[in-house]
Amino acid sequence: MSTAAPVSLVTGGNRGIGRETARRLAGLGHTVLLSARRPEDAERAVAETAPGASGTLVPCRLDVTDADSVRALARRVEAEFGRLDVLVNNAAVDYDTARRAVSVDLDEVRRTLETNLFGAWRTTQEFLPLLRRSSRARVVNVSSESGSLADMSGGTPAYGVSKAALNALTRKLADELRAERILVNAVCPGWIATDMGGPGGAPVDQGATGVLWAATLPDSGPTGGFFRDGEPLPW
Repeated sequence: MSTAAPVSLVTGGNRGIGRETARRLAGLGHTVLLSARRPEDAERAVAETAPGASGTLVPCRLDVTDADSVRALARRVEAEFGRLDVLVNNAAVDYDTARRAVSVDLDEVRRTLETNLFGAWRTTQEFLPLLRRSSRARVVNVSSESGSLADMSGGTPAYGVSKAALNALTRKLADELRAERILVNAVCPGWIATDMGGPGGAPVDQGATGVLWAATLPDSGPTGGFFRDGEPLPW
């Protein structure tokens, strides 16, 4: 199935910021692949989100830690759409606020890095040939200010280090893809009231706004930046 509408993929799209980003991209007329590790979670999210959206939401299975899963979805997107216009690397785990770098189990850190860093890296690499077929490709890495070296403190070691590494990956990809006009940026949604963020944060729609901004940048937009609400953050 080919489509003139932009084709977007949101990883970890079955809840929280990912789900709201998928909903709003669909509202802009995108065909959005809303992915989750379990297909039933993706299907449930689409069933609950699709009503009222002017675009199309497509449920799909994607485990960013599984190379075969990422490859299978890339082949499906190629067969059905022939390209990818927007990749939102949103999937993340382990907001480990109770841990400390001096004592955290390094196996736990490795598991966090496998999703938060290598998952985004693997997915970007696999989908890059399809992004290169787009006339306006955008990659958004959903990061966190806890990964900012300028403001980093102790605690939340696995999550914070994984997001700092994701920020570094953003800079590397942006520079390497700059000549191809594939814009790559990192976005901190802020403290948002999601399953991961917990109560007390801002509404989910506010967190998705900055992600949506980066996903729909004009060709003159920035690349290789770190932003919240469209404003630069210190690395």
